[in-house]
Amino acid sequence: MNPNPDDLLVLLAVSRSGKFTTAAQALGLNHTTVSRRIAALEKALGGRVLARAAGGWEVTELGAEAVAVAERVEAAVGTLGGSDETPDPITGVVRMTATDGFSAYIAAPAVARLRRDHPGLSVEIITVTRRALQQRSGLDIEVVVGAPQVHRAEAFELGEYMLGMYASRAYLADRGNPRSIKELTEHQLVYFVDSMLQVDDLDAPRRLVPSMRDGLSSTNVLVHVEATRAGAGVGFLPCFMADLHHDLVRLLPETFAELLPYWMVLRPDAMRRPAVAAVVRAIREQMAVHKEALMGRGREARGG
Repeated sequence: MNPNPDDLLVLLAVSRSGKFTTAAQALGLNHTTVSRRIAALEKALGGRVLARAAGGWEVTELGAEAVAVAERVEAAVGTLGGSDETPDPITGVVRMTATDGFSAYIAAPAVARLRRDHPGLSVEIITVTRRALQQRSGLDIEVVVGAPQVHRAEAFELGEYMLGMYASRAYLADRGNPRSIKELTEHQLVYFVDSMLQVDDLDAPRRLVPSMRDGLSSTNVLVHVEATRAGAGVGFLPCFMADLHHDLVRLLPETFAELLPYWMVLRPDAMRRPAVAAVVRAIREQMAVHKEALMGRGREARGG
């Protein structure tokens, strides 16, 4: 039995969101209709096209083949409408997760620039600092710190970034400027909540200065920057974020220069979507443009 093209498009919507409810909203259907369409498609194909995963659904091998056909159906339908213009293939929703700093300073500007030429594109960015997931239902892109250990996914290194110790000028004027590790231990650390840190590569300050007490801790690196500027203590910060603020001074740069890699993880089928491929390309271009800042040389380049 040949599958119904409408059922293929329903599967395509579910594959992109990982959820029946989200696909139903996008298609103007209800949850029951989506479920019924998927069941009809599986009957026509003689096998399962979706499998339960953490937080939603993932396509099976048969489902991936059906999604590829559905994408061609979608593209063919998009050429109709009486217009001589070629429809923009870079449309739809791309979902990604990334760390707070990467999302704000790399991903967001990259997406903003891309959307100027492709207004039909929508990107959802969930900010989180964690290891790469083993099941990424409804998720197209992950950006993580450190080399990931993943299965059924494509992973590659995006580039590196530098972290260093910083304090505000006002704080140093009040509390003194530490000139050694011993003097630094007299100050309190502004960094991640130790008990909630999921990424081993981010343990540098507690490894390098284990006797330094926590002053203010947060799961969000943007809070680290603003707390350090406010004088809550000495912050261990990404240089590409801290160097934007002239009220912050880098401390002991020869001692504290932690270089960490950003990695990107993709579902095996994700790059077949032009929208996902375009977002990946835009992020890589943004990384290249800001390489000096990422490596802790941004302030030097600006003469600051």
